[in-house]
Amino acid sequence: MTELTPLRHIPQANVFRKGDVFVLFGELFGRGYVNGLIDEARKAGMSIVGITVGRRDETGALRALTAEEHAEAEEKLGGKIVNVPLMAGFDMDAPEGEQNPTELLANVKLKTWQDDKLDWEKIERCREAGVRRFATSAAQAMAEIDKLIPDGANVFFAHTMAGGIPKIKAFLAIANRIYKGRGERFESSRALLDSDLGKLILMNFDEVTANTLKYLIDASGAIRERVTKAGGEVRYTAYGYHGTEILIGGEYTWQTYTNYTQGYAKMRLESIAQAAWNQGVWATVFNCPEIRTNSSDIFVGVELSLFPLLTALKKEGGGAWADQQWQICQDLLNEGVSLQSLLDTIERYNNDATSAEFRNFEAWPMDNTPALADVMIGTSEDITDLHKDKKALITDHLSSLVLEGAGPLMFHGASEKIAPVLWLSHDIIARQLNELHK
Repeated sequence: MTELTPLRHIPQANVFRKGDVFVLFGELFGRGYVNGLIDEARKAGMSIVGITVGRRDETGALRALTAEEHAEAEEKLGGKIVNVPLMAGFDMDAPEGEQNPTELLANVKLKTWQDDKLDWEKIERCREAGVRRFATSAAQAMAEIDKLIPDGANVFFAHTMAGGIPKIKAFLAIANRIYKGRGERFESSRALLDSDLGKLILMNFDEVTANTLKYLIDASGAIRERVTKAGGEVRYTAYGYHGTEILIGGEYTWQTYTNYTQGYAKMRLESIAQAAWNQGVWATVFNCPEIRTNSSDIFVGVELSLFPLLTALKKEGGGAWADQQWQICQDLLNEGVSLQSLLDTIERYNNDATSAEFRNFEAWPMDNTPALADVMIGTSEDITDLHKDKKALITDHLSSLVLEGAGPLMFHGASEKIAPVLWLSHDIIARQLNELHK
């Protein structure tokens, strides 16, 4: 368990300038955390290089992008993309002539998934095949990226890979019960973790979310050596999640979304950054606040911790701009509903005895319970109902603010070489936003 190390100052350092290279290790699909980093790299005049996860053909085989897909991806990134497929995880990998894990799970049913068993020797062979494929492709991609880094340039590698749920029909129904279910529809997250299906998912999460950072650091060793020998600097960043400090009762207090199944992989990611740091490789995992994204929407209640950011903006010296954010949020609510009353509801939720039980940093990530599902999912649904339009939520606006604040903190924080793991809590996000909008 990493010690809680929140970033408490706004970093100003910047080793990156025009002619340096920003490498995105992960593919840009929609708007997410990495956009803030790319914006900072552009401001510094860096050239942008990316990779692709590739695409699957009709047989499920991994392929490179077509010319049209490649051009489209480069336009979206605003940079050059090395067209070597770097799909992480092993759920679609297997030795020649054997079934892959997704095929082995094809017959999992909603009624039997807790008892279905996997052949772990087969799974291990698939994992080894997946790791071999990825490491080989990573070496190939880095050889191409090396050619795009001029002598005397500094390099910023941004790792953005996460996920790893195999595409099996039954899982969406299982996930809906674990992350959205209440009462009779509630399903225990512990039941998932104790099942063979859950154990496989955790293994694949490790490969996608965590181990890919190690594969990146290893594969870019020659680049790092060349750059540093010429007096240049190399940095690595990765996106973590390990709860966030938000305002509860006027104090910044660590809290988390439960059950965060990827938490085990995120802790592994932290340990990989720590091991790299010990070897003099400057890799930092930034544990970012909860936000709403396309992929986080299955986790009902994850967005509740966003609301106290509004209070943090005022507490951290926000003036007219902070008032403006309050007004934007107020305007999204139904007539007769005050923003303050919504924040009072969140304060009651955070002070609820059931919610408070889960603020146990040492025990993270904890399992869900029926009582927590009731209070968390119930509060989430009640607050969503207060909005004029269910497609225009306060949490969408607050998520975009978190993304805006996190970008410069990560970019300059990486330059400063502060620590291998840092938490971006609501205090520093609010201070950075207030500073940007002075």
